[in-house]
Parts: sequence; structure tokens; C-alpha cells
Amino acid sequence: MSEAASTRTPLGLLQSLAPLLHQWLPGQRWFAGKGCAVAGFTPVSATELLPLKGPGPGLLHLLVRVRQRDMPVRSADCYQLLIGVRETLPPALAPALIGHLTEGPLAGRTVYEGTRDPRLAGLLLERLRTPGSLGPLRFDRFDGAPAIPGDLPARPLDTEQSNSSLVYGDAYILKLFRRIHPGPNPDLELPLALARAGCERVPVPVAWYEATAPEPFTLGVLQPFLPGSRDGWVLALEALACGRSFLGEAHALGRVTAEVHTALADALPTVKLNGPRTQQLAAAMGGRLDAAAQAVPALVPYVPRLRSAFDAVEELGRRGRTWAAQRVHGDLHLGQILRGPKDTPWSVIDFEGEPARPLTERRRPQPAVRDVAGMLRSFDYAARTHRPWNPAWAQRCRDAYCDGYATAGGDDPREEPELLRAYETDKAVYEVVYEARHRPDWMPVPMAAIERLAAFD
Repeated sequence: MSEAASTRTPLGLLQSLAPLLHQWLPGQRWFAGKGCAVAGFTPVSATELLPLKGPGPGLLHLLVRVRQRDMPVRSADCYQLLIGVRETLPPALAPALIGHLTEGPLAGRTVYEGTRDPRLAGLLLERLRTPGSLGPLRFDRFDGAPAIPGDLPARPLDTEQSNSSLVYGDAYILKLFRRIHPGPNPDLELPLALARAGCERVPVPVAWYEATAPEPFTLGVLQPFLPGSRDGWVLALEALACGRSFLGEAHALGRVTAEVHTALADALPTVKLNGPRTQQLAAAMGGRLDAAAQAVPALVPYVPRLRSAFDAVEELGRRGRTWAAQRVHGDLHLGQILRGPKDTPWSVIDFEGEPARPLTERRRPQPAVRDVAGMLRSFDYAARTHRPWNPAWAQRCRDAYCDGYATAGGDDPREEPELLRAYETDKAVYEVVYEARHRPDWMPVPMAAIERLAAFD
């Protein structure tokens, strides 16, 4: 398709789509603004990846800001939409229906979720096979990556919530970022840095695409698919269910984490957290605690003791203590580490960080113990799924993980108890808010950690 075929959709097209998007968008798993009504839409960019008029299906790539009622205009989120357009929708695509347009440039046509259409999903792979630009979109590939084969069957992966993924054959997986932010996404930035540094613990990004105007956005990353792999969460639950030790796996996970941290520290800039920066870190944690206590009253009785964890770190910084800070995973847990069949090595995935946090925060250098704390919390979660609850299993795994981390050249996180407690507390507070909003039945899991951390001497 020629450059001229890529056009900014007139405002009238978005206005005609708006009534359908009002109804459809809040029902998507990846829509972050649940519980607050959609007030309107503002187009950021629009590109016809396939012509919207003609006998075949069309594909509209749309970046749109979503305004919501009772929220300031400046907080409007930007979303990536891939909208298929057909005269009639085949029965197999009925679950992808967005609606039927009755007015505007595409009146009489049907629009639907384009990633559910294998033909349209295949078009994205074709674009990634050949680097280049199409309007505000730019498609790029990793230097030295093998050629991407064509005609791979596409299927959506239904397990993700904050993004969408397409699997091509058993060779590749394309992660599509839905709620997007200006600037490099860590899920592309960090794996690229690790690949260039020769770290083999992370799947190499094969190709990606971005928006270049009106400001840069990372939109999607294509990586090797690991067929037959299972994540650490599944393997941990299997070990619990059959009474098998998980200590070897926990030790190996600690080694993997340390190897990735070492490679990131070598590949990207590091900083020192001195007194003022430590004060800012503790203040940010305290602010999140206050906000969480307002949202979840069950936290209120624990606030003073939890705050002492942050105060202890701030006091150490005031006395002149410093800590190394570097780029980290940002959301490390058992579900973010995969192992293939026949005990193949572990691979670390999903470097996006916690999607609910601002991109600037997710890209900020932090002590490596933040990732360690996330994994330690994950062992607690796994232990809590077992009946009866097995806290001793979690503690043994925590120790084995820290042993493995230290063995692979990382600093033993247990030798920094104040910093480890602060990050564990911050993570548990985050978990309480998340569970209260999304999975109230899971609230006892982080609340048990809150009680333990509040009793810490």
C-alpha cells in the first residue's frame, strides 16, 4: 500500500464510531478506567493499514484519548485500537463485534476487534517483516535477527489483561500495548539492552512498531514464542499440590534474577541513592500507603507500624547510607519467568513493570531489591493457594531464592533488612488495593503479609 493510502481519519469518522466505543470500550479487560463513565474521545492518530472501503476487510489503526467523567482532562488515557471494517461479519467473528455504523463515512458497515480476525492479524506480521514507515507508524527489526517467515497462522492469546497478544504459528508472539504512554516502553527497551549485552535469559525482541507523531509511543513488540513452556507460578502450585520440594527451582530463580540484574547494570546507567533521593523514595512509599489506607479501610490500623519501614530507610539515608540504583524488571513474580520442556533454562519476560504506575516511574533506576521483594511476595501468594496454608514452604523458598541470588553475584538481600522490608511493605500495600478492587476473595493473602510486616522489629 502506498504512503498516500495512510490517512488521518477525519473527526467525523471518530464521531461516528464514538457511540459504539462508548459501549464497547469499558467492557474490554485491558481498559483501565472501569467504574468511571466515558465522557468522550479525542483522536491522536489514525492509519489505514488496509483500505476501509472495498470488497475485503479494512483495518484502521487508531490512537485515541479517552476522557472520563469526574476525572481531570489532563489524566485522559491514550489507547491503541485495531478496528476491523467489513460489510458483514462472518459467524466466526461474531464475538469480536463492536457494532454497526449507521452514519458517517462508513455508514452501513460493521466494525469489530481487528486482532480477532486471522487475516488482519496476519497483516501486522507482514508489516513487521519489512521495516519502514506508514504514516505516523514505524516498523523496525532487531539487527541480526533471522528473517521472519510469512504465512504463519495467527491466533489471539486470551490470558492477558492489560495488553493483547497474538501468536503466529509456534514461532512468535506479538504483544500489543493497549494503554500507551509517550516514550520508550520498558518491555522493548530493557530486552533490547539485554540482547545487545548478550544476556540469554530474556527472549530477544525480533521486531517492533511505534508511533512517531505527534509524540513517540511504543505500540507492539514481536518476540520468539516458547511453545510448551510453563511459568514459575504453575510449577510452584504443582509442587505444592504433590508435596514436592521447590527449593531447587527457587534457588535457580534467584540465580536468574541476579544474572539479569548484573546485565542491566552493565548495559544501562546506574545511580546512587543518597540522602535526598532516599527521602524522596520513602516519601513516595508513604504517599502510596496513605492513599491505600483511604481506599481500603482495613489497612488503617496498620499504617503507623508500616510507615516505620519507610522511616527506617529514610533515617539510614539521613545518616549517609547510600544504595545503588539501576534499571529493574519492575513487576517480577513467579508468573513472569518461563521454563520450557525438559528442564530448559528459565526465561524472564514482561519487562513492562506495573502498568498502573506512570511510565516515568517505571523507567526510573531503583535498588535491585525491588524485584527481589516482588518475587518473595510471589512465594507467599503461592503458599496461600494451598490448603492448609503452608507458610514454612514459602519461607524455605524465600531463603533458597536469596541464596541463589547471592551465589550468582548479587548482594544477599537479607543483608539489607531495612530496604527489603520497605520494598516488601510497599508491594504488599499495592497488592491490598489491587485485591480489594479486583479479587476481594484474595484479600487475606496480602493482609497476612501486612500483619507480618507491621510486627517487624
